[in-house]
Amino acid sequence: METKDNIIKKYRNYLLLEKSLSPNSIDAYMTDLDKLSGFLGDEGLKAEDVKLDDLQQFIAQLYDLGINARSVARIISGIKSFYNFLVLDGYMQADPTELLETPKIGLKLPTVLSLDEIEKLMSVIDLSTKEGQRNRAILEVLYSCGLRISELTKLKFSDLFFDEGFIKVEGKGSKQRLVPVSHTAINEIEKYLYYRREMDIKKGSEDVLFLSNRGTAISRIMVFHFVKQYADQAGIKKTISPHTFRHSFATHLLEGGANIRAIQLMLGHEKITTTEIYTHMDREYLRQEIIEHHPRNKK
Repeated sequence: METKDNIIKKYRNYLLLEKSLSPNSIDAYMTDLDKLSGFLGDEGLKAEDVKLDDLQQFIAQLYDLGINARSVARIISGIKSFYNFLVLDGYMQADPTELLETPKIGLKLPTVLSLDEIEKLMSVIDLSTKEGQRNRAILEVLYSCGLRISELTKLKFSDLFFDEGFIKVEGKGSKQRLVPVSHTAINEIEKYLYYRREMDIKKGSEDVLFLSNRGTAISRIMVFHFVKQYADQAGIKKTISPHTFRHSFATHLLEGGANIRAIQLMLGHEKITTTEIYTHMDREYLRQEIIEHHPRNKK
């Protein structure tokens, strides 16, 4: 088999000359192929050795990230196109994508906010109040770091490593992971801390980051309440919750070209994320994935 780079070059020419696709469409197909290549590299597989089961596992990971059906369908279309090319040009005998099912667009998957909707929601928050600045910081952390609501409410001062650009998160099963945090989220937290210093903090909550007006850890119900309130004020018709920001985090990173395995590590999915696994990943690499592909880090 020819080198990977040579095959990719031929595939790009196939899309341009034989399929007559526009440069933007070709770039989209190549981005989809990059996602698959990243998965295959992590699994130690070559493109020509892929079986249907491998592709189904790849698609399952996309669903696990909360990627919407339309995006998954587009990625599958790109994969099918590539393997169709490999068969047509004689690189493979059989097409492993032949039985790969494309999701129905109407399939019920987690709600995802567009970047424009996130901006609209953020814009209705009254930042002149301590509650408003706290809530803005909370939403920025949920969106910029992809945290579960339970992980956010347990965040502590001692979990913040702003100089290094990370926060420490305690996920399911008390498993801990380090997650890159955007400059935008850091900035909003620091603004909130100005108000927090003036609060009457109850004993035992001194190290808790996000506090209620009573000086204790903010509750999940309270976050659910103000997310719905801001969505209504912003005119967003979708039914959303704090978890929507986690799905949006994953979707926007993936659509921006981030590596799937890196996203899974940052989300803390139990199947692949343990403290031991994380120590074998380059922390600077994970941070670079956030910096390069998350909308909050793009100027």
